[in-house]
Amino acid sequence: MKKIVLVLLAIVISSSMFFACGRKDTGKMKIGISLPTQREQRWVVDYTGFLEAADKLGVEVIIQIADNNAARQQAQCENLITMGVKALIVAPHDEGAAITIVDMAHKAKIPVISYDRQIGTTAIDLLATFDQYRIGYAMGEYMAQNLDRGNIIFLKGDPGDSTCIPLANGAKDAMKAKLDSRAFVIVAEQDCIDWEPSAALRHTENALTANRNNIQGVIAPNDGTAGGAIQALAAQGLAGKVIVTGQDCETDAVKRIIAGTQSMTVQFDCMAMSYGALDAAIKLANGAKNIGEKHPDYDNVPTLIYDVIKIDRNNWPWLIEAGFFNESDFN
Repeated sequence: MKKIVLVLLAIVISSSMFFACGRKDTGKMKIGISLPTQREQRWVVDYTGFLEAADKLGVEVIIQIADNNAARQQAQCENLITMGVKALIVAPHDEGAAITIVDMAHKAKIPVISYDRQIGTTAIDLLATFDQYRIGYAMGEYMAQNLDRGNIIFLKGDPGDSTCIPLANGAKDAMKAKLDSRAFVIVAEQDCIDWEPSAALRHTENALTANRNNIQGVIAPNDGTAGGAIQALAAQGLAGKVIVTGQDCETDAVKRIIAGTQSMTVQFDCMAMSYGALDAAIKLANGAKNIGEKHPDYDNVPTLIYDVIKIDRNNWPWLIEAGFFNESDFN
């Protein structure tokens, strides 16, 4: 996994230079892809997944990185449309702002796949995502199963990200019995803008201060924010004594699980979803209909849903056995 990150950073840099100097037409079908960031390991994996899928499927992918900027993402997608892509895959930084991208693409008769995060319109041609509610439920379920009672810090991701709602709902539903009985008390509930670990650090510090360190659990919405929360806990000598959730199954998160400072994460196969989304984009570009099934949790838009797996100290070696990591990644 470390090698993938290093290779992809080099690819991102070289790709930026390539686009700046102009492109040579390969004659292959062009698919445009807009990703929100490369600051998180999971999005680096998506990037390499699309490159590998393109090689297998025989198409050219043109990948743009918005760097968590909605205006930049819109401009980049407009450029992709001008370049003549036959389909557009967009993981929106801001689901509302990305509606304009869908409108622009459809005016050019280009189908749009919303990737991982749902763009805030039912006009998208397909949504490819992991079961966000189930991810959140896995976090809350772990908390309910491993903590009898206590004060909970409930952190959420960026409010412009549509995944945050089902994530939060899933976590709260899994903890409902203990929340209703007051065995669990949410003493702080905060958004983490742009999913920044620094925001999680700050919110956790404030909650610890307000509650005189009387905190027993942290629902962190991803591994980056979990790392920020754990940093705040460590400063008070509480790392490893407070249950902390996460998702994305980043290398550092698994290391923290092995060390005992992070309690769990949620693993999902980004390589499989990137392949599935690109394959669907090719089919849509060729005029295919009825890809995916309409799902009530996602505004009844056609949807491809991919499964997730809860990872904790009891089963983390499976990640190596299944080939997602090498043993050396955790040394």
